[in-house]
Amino acid sequence: MRFSPLLASIEARIGLGPPRVVTTAATLAATVLLAACAGIEPRDSAPLNAAASTNKPADRATKTSPEHRQMVALFDGEYEYRPAEIYLNDILVKLAKADERAGEPYKVTILNSPAVNAFALPPGNLYVTRGLLALAIDGSEVAAVMAHEIAHITARHALQREEEEKRAALISQAASVVQSKQKGEEVVAQSQRTIASFSRNQELEADQIGIRVAAKAGYDPFGAARFLASLGRSASLRNALMGPYAGADKPDILATHPSTPDRIAQAISAARQIGAPGIGTADRTAYLAAIAGMTFGDDPAEGAIRGRKYLHGRLGFAFVAPDGFTLENTSQAVLGIKNGGGEALRLDSVSVPPSTPLSAYIASGWIDGLIEPSIAALEINGMPAAAADASAGDWQFRVAVIRFDQERVYRLIFAAHALNNEAKERFQASIQSFHHVSQEEARAMRPLRLAITAAKPGDTSETLAARMAVPSRALDYFLLINDLARGEPLRSAEQYKIVIE
Repeated sequence: MRFSPLLASIEARIGLGPPRVVTTAATLAATVLLAACAGIEPRDSAPLNAAASTNKPADRATKTSPEHRQMVALFDGEYEYRPAEIYLNDILVKLAKADERAGEPYKVTILNSPAVNAFALPPGNLYVTRGLLALAIDGSEVAAVMAHEIAHITARHALQREEEEKRAALISQAASVVQSKQKGEEVVAQSQRTIASFSRNQELEADQIGIRVAAKAGYDPFGAARFLASLGRSASLRNALMGPYAGADKPDILATHPSTPDRIAQAISAARQIGAPGIGTADRTAYLAAIAGMTFGDDPAEGAIRGRKYLHGRLGFAFVAPDGFTLENTSQAVLGIKNGGGEALRLDSVSVPPSTPLSAYIASGWIDGLIEPSIAALEINGMPAAAADASAGDWQFRVAVIRFDQERVYRLIFAAHALNNEAKERFQASIQSFHHVSQEEARAMRPLRLAITAAKPGDTSETLAARMAVPSRALDYFLLINDLARGEPLRSAEQYKIVIE
């Protein structure tokens, strides 16, 4: 994922990413996401006094491989929702019958993540996230996605890419030995472009195979193009919330995926070769029934945002961002921006031995431009803490470290152009809001859920969006998850997705 320039800059200036260099606004916060030694939950830490998630991985004989466990762990665990599992596994049976190269049908695992993603791992595991199921509007879209992922396996794309990378590495090594350093670097750059192009071609091939297989299984072949269009709109909405970044609709010569418009155009062309729009089933009604009631967005047990508040139920902490901030939850950190990137924040955690004073840790060199005389010991809601200021280039920082337990220290990092008294007061209020959550507070933040409602005469996107429980941009989210254009009329008695608490 890529975030606004200010978000990237924080990490560049605090030394969490690449070697420290003088940065500009264009690079000042890209590094917020990339902290190699930091994260919301250090790997050696144990869960705290939080409400346990009800979505525990199933103990199934077919899901015991290290690769499966790693995949599930990367996406906040398995989300068990029997109606959706039954529906998706039925699609997989149909796809297996339609694909002559496929063996036994894959089995689905729903991942407890709001991100939009899907994967397939041989010999028979397929993974889809909750976020993907919330974005899709019918069975034909999900069938296209799953057929695409299986196509990567049946077409042996991973093996082909590995062989291409080995070939490129050999050529690069030879060039560095027998030619000049500059020529060697040119060969390496050319190899990178070749591999990127190779990967993009694999994605397009998987699209084509997936569309054909889904159509042969009886699904609308235009479902793939519709889902790709929704995927592009989802990226645009996230871009609008979190600031400018290189969107999926902007071709990148080093990108491993083709541009979204290119993929859509080729998907439509492939579908038209099969037949005119209207052939095959979309299976919308059955699909909506299968996902009704599923969790939408963040799982509070794994960290959820409600307005300016962030609460992680399982780890047992919460804090409130300053007024005007938009928050983003990632596996590495909680990120936030204000005023289109004029201010930013990052919250993460690291392991710090109990014997290390926090004032010594904050001065230990992980933050660039630290103003050492500003270091001060604090107490935040009964927890020892330390805070300091830093300055680098055009940006000023307020940093706080809070000892949450014996090993775990949380870091709150704020960035602004001008760290005046008003900004310091706002940032300090946010720091002071960091606290242990009780079981009652964790339970009070209930997960949002998908509900299916039929449009009544007179209903509009605006009236249904008014029933949405999302923290902001309710109309935009309603249009997105229902694949509707702004101003497009609703059809009476048609079913639509809304988000409720």
